[in-house]
Amino acid sequence: MYVPNRHKKKEEKIVLARRARLYDALALLTVFVVIALDQWTKSLVVQYLSPADSGPIVPLIGQYLSLYYIQNRGAAFGLFANNVALAVLIGAAICVVTYLYARMFNTGPLAYKMIFGMIIGGAAGNLLDRAIRGGYVVDFIWFRIPEIGYRFAIFNLADASISVGVFLLFVFILFGGLHRTEAVDNKDTSESDKDTLKKTVSPPQQSGPLRSREQDA
Repeated sequence: MYVPNRHKKKEEKIVLARRARLYDALALLTVFVVIALDQWTKSLVVQYLSPADSGPIVPLIGQYLSLYYIQNRGAAFGLFANNVALAVLIGAAICVVTYLYARMFNTGPLAYKMIFGMIIGGAAGNLLDRAIRGGYVVDFIWFRIPEIGYRFAIFNLADASISVGVFLLFVFILFGGLHRTEAVDNKDTSESDKDTLKKTVSPPQQSGPLRSREQDA
């Protein structure tokens, strides 16, 4: 019986390893898909909406969502434009994401793999844009609410992929931690109930002197 169990455990490890490699492959595919879509949409924007900052505005949903081509030399959503903090921010973000993914390489659920693929793909898309366009990024998605004078920073698909990925990662970590806390609490409560039940069911022990008297009688 011992040998089959060991063989079964070995097969399970092989299946888990293959599944983990498949998840890593899907994460890598997500990276390439995000980069491809990002670069394709940017090339279309440059081709049809030039020149930057003065080209046509193409409405998608009335005046609320439009396409408008600008050249962004800052980080996502135009932050830290022409600032030394930009390089520090990008470097720190890349280091954190790489470290987190390295910790779960060949392990971890598919959802986390896909989320990291979205974040890495978005970051790589913008970095590639800077490399081939001389330091700036093509932004073109413009959201605004004219009734209240609200204008959101113009962004691109890479920015959206990073933002959605970070939001989903935060949600998964938050609710994963809550579930683990609830599981620990339930386990502690169950063990406490078991101890209480044992104390209630177990018969009271008689003292030594009393027991001796009973035997003498």
